[in-house]
Amino acid sequence: MKTLRHPASFRDPSGFIFIEDSVVFRQINQCYRKNYDYLMGSGLYETLAGQNLIIPHIESPYMKVESPEAYKVIKPEPLSFISYPYEWCFGQLKDAALLTLRIQRKALEFEMALKDASAYNIQFWNGKPVLIDTLSFDRYRAGSPWIAYRQFCQHFLAPLSLMKYRDIRFGQLLRVYLDGIPLDFASSQLPLRSCFSLSLYSHIHLHAKYQRSFADKTSDSKTKKISRLGILGIIDSLESGIKRLEWQTPDTEWGDYYDDTNYSEAAFDHKKRLIDEYLEMAHPGLVFDMGANTGEFSRLASERGIQTISFDIDPVAVEKNYQNSIRNKDTCILPLLLDLTNPSPGLGWAHEERSSLMERGPADMLLALALIHHLAISNNLPFIHIAKYFATLGNNIIIEFVPKEDSQVQRLLTTREDIFSTYHQDSFEKAFKTYFDIKEMAKIEGSHRVLYLMEKR
Repeated sequence: MKTLRHPASFRDPSGFIFIEDSVVFRQINQCYRKNYDYLMGSGLYETLAGQNLIIPHIESPYMKVESPEAYKVIKPEPLSFISYPYEWCFGQLKDAALLTLRIQRKALEFEMALKDASAYNIQFWNGKPVLIDTLSFDRYRAGSPWIAYRQFCQHFLAPLSLMKYRDIRFGQLLRVYLDGIPLDFASSQLPLRSCFSLSLYSHIHLHAKYQRSFADKTSDSKTKKISRLGILGIIDSLESGIKRLEWQTPDTEWGDYYDDTNYSEAAFDHKKRLIDEYLEMAHPGLVFDMGANTGEFSRLASERGIQTISFDIDPVAVEKNYQNSIRNKDTCILPLLLDLTNPSPGLGWAHEERSSLMERGPADMLLALALIHHLAISNNLPFIHIAKYFATLGNNIIIEFVPKEDSQVQRLLTTREDIFSTYHQDSFEKAFKTYFDIKEMAKIEGSHRVLYLMEKR
């Protein structure tokens, strides 16, 4: 059996994640014994798990002999894919924030409190956010402040406020600031009108001012005590402030893509039938839709019960995809924000705390629909480079070739010189045959486009 301690799980002395034969376990150390026993015996875990607020687990009889500090080992319910806050849309980050506050409120009812309020402790499971860190709880001590308060503000309130009041792209700062956006930075970037929100004024502007005032000071005085009612007041204030944060999605090229497509209804229906047939042939377990837009074709996979990671570069498209998934109760789709030409890298200590997209693959199947011309023409990527990268991300691929005769390609070429002499079907096939075998191909009726099913060599 091959055992691997997860490289991102080393900061918490309470325990760590390890993987054995592709199965994820969490070791609980002796120093966390009392808190874990109380969590399980108090009814808090049972309540949270019953409401799908925490990832369920079973206790494993397995014990690592080389870890004498171990108290217990638990086996959490497996997740099909790990995502990160800088890949979430506004609605996902907001829902994760509200979940964290709901758990903190519930924990207080059982004399516990969250010691961590990191966005990285939240994942999306069956379409909804869920807490995955069982070791995030400590016994509540009367008079103690909520020690995760600042972390919550940095991981959730600050980015949501900047995305709402300044620009949705401020969410990408979470890729730079892995422990959340500094409050002094958020305060300096937010417009004056944000001060009219009592929640933002208190939890960002005044909070940042307090941090600046005491940053270089030392004090022997004891930490100011705060009552349980005071903590509940903070939770109420944060919750109401976050609920009022709304992002009105603007019209964008990709968010409204299907309102401006060159497909006839017959061609669109034929394309969907072909994709459905190819999915039936391949029987994938996990799908990456690499340019999903609002998830129209991702849903062909999810309707089959296939877990589908629905990537797109446009925040509006991802937001619409997420909201549609919630309305339709589609538990198999996870919409995520991704620039395929600059995908999520390995980040954090030794580049290992947050895995790159490639390290989180490969998927059983890639969907690359109406995408190749954007990569090859808009981004000057040679076919061979695209094929090589796709081969690292997926074992099979359904890919659509869009030739130069297509009006969408002609639109791309109206603003630039056509230097793409090798952009043709034969060159495309030759490059992809380096890494894939073509299993099926068919011309989409009423168009010049060709759809392929390929299997990695």
